[in-house]
Amino acid sequence: MEIKKIGLIALAASFIGGAAAIGAYKLIERPNDSFTLADRQKTMFASNVSGISSAGAPDFVQAAAAVSPAVVHIKTTYQGKSSRDSGMPDMFEQFFGFGGGMQRGRRQPQAASGSGVILTPDGYIVTNNHVVDNADKIEVILSNRRKATAKVIGKDPNTDLALIKVDVDNLPYVKMGNSDNVQVGEWVLAVGFPLDLQTTVTAGIVSAKARNIGILNRDNGMMTEEEYDEYRRTGKQPSRTNNSIESFIQTDAAINPGNSGGALVNANGELVGINAAIASQSGRNEGYGFAIPINLAKKVLEDFKKFGSVKRGFIGVTFTALDADVAEELKIKENTGLYVRDVLPGGAAAAAGIKEGDIIKKVEGISIYDSPDLQERIGRMSPGDKVALTVLKADGSTKNINVTLKGESSVALAAKSDNSKSTGASISKLGASFAPATAAQKAKYGVKNGVVVTNVVPGQMFDYWGVKKGLIITKINGTDVNSAADIEKALPTSRDGRTTIAGVSDEGAFTFSFNGN
Repeated sequence: MEIKKIGLIALAASFIGGAAAIGAYKLIERPNDSFTLADRQKTMFASNVSGISSAGAPDFVQAAAAVSPAVVHIKTTYQGKSSRDSGMPDMFEQFFGFGGGMQRGRRQPQAASGSGVILTPDGYIVTNNHVVDNADKIEVILSNRRKATAKVIGKDPNTDLALIKVDVDNLPYVKMGNSDNVQVGEWVLAVGFPLDLQTTVTAGIVSAKARNIGILNRDNGMMTEEEYDEYRRTGKQPSRTNNSIESFIQTDAAINPGNSGGALVNANGELVGINAAIASQSGRNEGYGFAIPINLAKKVLEDFKKFGSVKRGFIGVTFTALDADVAEELKIKENTGLYVRDVLPGGAAAAAGIKEGDIIKKVEGISIYDSPDLQERIGRMSPGDKVALTVLKADGSTKNINVTLKGESSVALAAKSDNSKSTGASISKLGASFAPATAAQKAKYGVKNGVVVTNVVPGQMFDYWGVKKGLIITKINGTDVNSAADIEKALPTSRDGRTTIAGVSDEGAFTFSFNGN
C-alpha cells in the first residue's frame, strides 16, 4: 500500500513538472513584447541552462556550437549612395579597408554585408549602426540559409549600435552575459561572417578594456583634418563636447570586414560584446579588434525597443583625461582623473556645483583614469538618474557629489547658446556662386537636398581646395542647405569656430573644414 502511494506521488510530481515545463515553453513560444530584452533573456535561460563550462583547459566546441546558429549574415543594398552619405568617417574607411587616410570618399558598392546576433526567438537582432545605416533594404540570412527582410527598430551613431527585427519565430538566440566581469587575459570567441565567408569562429584573449580609439565622432561629423592629424601624432583625443561613447573591449581574436555586428562571446557561450572595429593599416586583421561591451548595449537596445531612439543622460561638461604631460601643461600636481575644462550653463554638472578646473576622480566609487571609465557608466543611465561622483575641487578639497543627469535637449540648448563661435566665413570668402540642385541632380547622387557650385573664382578659397563646378554641397556646419541664402545663413557660426562643408561629386562624397578667418 505504501509503495502504491509513493508511486502515485511520483506520478503526480512528474505530471506537475511536465505541466510546468510546457507552461514555460509556451511562455517562451508566445513572448510578451512588453517585457524588456533582459527580462525575456532571464526567462528563456532559467529553464534552458547551457551547461557549458569554462573550467579547466580551454575547449570552445560547446560555446561555438551554442552561439553560431544565432549569428546571422546581414546584407544591405543602397540606391546610388556613396560611402560618406552614411556618415561613415575616414577612420571607419581606414579600419574597415575602404581606403585610407583623409582621402575624399568614393562611390560605395551597391551592396554591403555584416553580421548580427539574435537576442530573442521572435527575431530581435543586434548589429552595428554602420552596418545598416541608410540602407534601402536589409536582408538577414539565417543559419538555416533562410532569408528574411529586416526593419530597423532603432540605431545610434554615438555607440554604433542598431536593433533590427525580422518577422520569424522560433529562432535560436544567444545569452547576454556581463561584460563588467570580463577580465584581461580571458579567452573569447569572435563569431561572424568576415570577408563574405560563411559562419566563422576565431579565438583569442581579451587584450584590454575601456579602449577609446577615436573611431566614433560627435554630431555625425568627422574629426577635422587638424584634429585627426594631431590624434595620429599623439594618440590623444581632442578636448571638446563629445556625444560618442567608446569603451571597447580589445581582443586579438581575428576580426575582419564583415565581422561588424557579430558576437564576441566568452568560453561559457555568453555574449559579452558586439564586434565593431579593427585597427589596421591594411584594412584586414592585424591582431587588434574592438567590441562594444554588452552592458552598454543592453541599455541602448532597450531604449530602441521602447522609444525607437536612445534616451541619454548627460553631465554637461567637457574634460581632458589627465596624465603626466597634461598635468605639466596645466601646471597641476594631479595626473589621474578627468580635468573639467568647461561646464555647460544649465547642465547637470552646473546644477550640482561642479566648476571649471575641478577634477573628477571617481564615478560610483570607482577610480577614473580615462574618458571611457566615465562615459560608459553614464551611457548606461537615463535622464533623471543620479550618478555619484568624487570630485577634487580647485581649492584642494574632495567632495562627493550626486549629479542628476539631464536630457540631450537641455545640453543641446546650452551648447547652442554658449558654444556658437564666429567662423569668419562668408560666400564672398568662399569665392564661388551657387544654384539650387535640380531633382535630377539630387536623384543622380542619391541626396535629398543640396546646392550646385556654378562658378569658382581662381585664387580664392574653393579654388584652393580644388572644388570644381558641378559639385553639390549638402551641408554647411551640419545644416542642410538648398539655396545660396541657406549657405549665407549657415556660414557665420559653428560650435568650434570652424567652417565644415559636406557634399558629393562624381568622385564620391567629401567633407572638409577650415578656419574662416
